[in-house]
Amino acid sequence: LSAADKAATVSINNETSYDVDAADCLAADEHFSADGDGPQVLIYHTHSSESYTPDAAFPYTPTETERTTDTNYNVVRVGDELQKVLEGNGIAAVHIREIFDSPVYTGAYDRSLAVVEDTLAEYPSITTVIDVHRDSILTDDGRAYKTSCTINGEETAQLMLVVGTDDGGLYHPDWQENLKFAVAVQQHLTERYPTLMRPLTLRNSDYNEYFTPGSLLVEIGAAGNSLDEALKAVRVFGEGFAEVVTGK
Repeated sequence: LSAADKAATVSINNETSYDVDAADCLAADEHFSADGDGPQVLIYHTHSSESYTPDAAFPYTPTETERTTDTNYNVVRVGDELQKVLEGNGIAAVHIREIFDSPVYTGAYDRSLAVVEDTLAEYPSITTVIDVHRDSILTDDGRAYKTSCTINGEETAQLMLVVGTDDGGLYHPDWQENLKFAVAVQQHLTERYPTLMRPLTLRNSDYNEYFTPGSLLVEIGAAGNSLDEALKAVRVFGEGFAEVVTGK
């Protein structure tokens, strides 16, 4: 694809006062190296107890609506899978499996911030920080909505990248670098799997994304999806992400 054709595949839901252009982001032609000593990627979960709709394959009992502190069934399990895929592609990853949003939800970003800062100090080789969530979308009658596409003949959850900014005076000096990176990932995954990605969302919050120029928040499916659909989605995400950062 030409640069213009690639940019045309990237849909950005811009909720900020900034003008952004996918073509400009892709013209930067930057990707983060996955070479060198030490871990390159940090995976964590600000809202660690977010979980999915139970089914026969994963019949857990939620501790509250679409949430559980059991890391076999919440987004921490999804992060385990992402770590496995990245390491299978030669990218060393650290995974914080701590629960930050239970028993108290308020303050989860402050609690995850402190642990991420400590982890980055321990592993200065990390260039990319990924906060893995699952979305929550309700239908008009209040039921949990499922995001869905078909990948390799199997029903798979859709993905959404969320990028914060300094809109409104927040401290986030490198948000444009985050956006360039997110657009590169979005474009690559959309080119490979046209129905996988929901529009990239740009917001006037920082989401603790100011740690590295390669910080991302990714929503893996929604509460209406099954864990199996989310695991399929994160495998596809991990493979595509690895291709972007290794340039292969």
